[in-house]
Amino acid sequence: MRIRHKPWAKPELEACPFYILNPQEQKGKWYQSFEDSAKPLYVELGCGKGGFISQAASAHPENNYIAMDIKNEMLVLAKRKVEAAYEEKGIEPSNIRVAIQNIERIDLAWDENDRADRIYINFCNPWPKKRHKKRRLTHTRQLLNYKKFLKGEIWFKTDDDELFEESLEYFEEAGYKIKFITRDLHSESGIENFVTEHEKMFTEMGMKIKFLIAEPIR
Repeated sequence: MRIRHKPWAKPELEACPFYILNPQEQKGKWYQSFEDSAKPLYVELGCGKGGFISQAASAHPENNYIAMDIKNEMLVLAKRKVEAAYEEKGIEPSNIRVAIQNIERIDLAWDENDRADRIYINFCNPWPKKRHKKRRLTHTRQLLNYKKFLKGEIWFKTDDDELFEESLEYFEEAGYKIKFITRDLHSESGIENFVTEHEKMFTEMGMKIKFLIAEPIR
């Protein structure tokens, strides 16, 4: 999806107290981005317009959250949703950070000195053409990069059947074990699920939401 350039996006983000201007400078010390660095650290890769992270982070002040996306034009919309969600609850967004980062080059901003207790990947680009599949956020080479700093689980959610089934192969190749899997998330109970606009749209179209939890084999 092509995103139109918004000249006001970058200045608005840079004025935001929970925006990380230079994420690569945080490499090896992401926990220090937060006042209470002892909290679990959850990371959403490819946060889009912020429908998920705004709900999750405001609902769980006991955790710290980082949301990353590749475009300022997308991240500024996430920033606004975060602000609205926290304002509605009457709390300060002290446990959330947003940062612009090409997830394909996550190794430029994260290394083995960091520690993410959970990674969320929600409705990422399925890149259906064969020549583009290596760009998937769940591709084997990406999963190997995440293993360097992931100490807990990956929660992966998508509407795309092919992406989901091929991702199962990627997780196996990268040395992860699947702890939970469903091809119809909305039929399950006991899984906390924050529904985004995209998820609602897909569901209304009759598409099943696929979901899994995986963790590295140590």
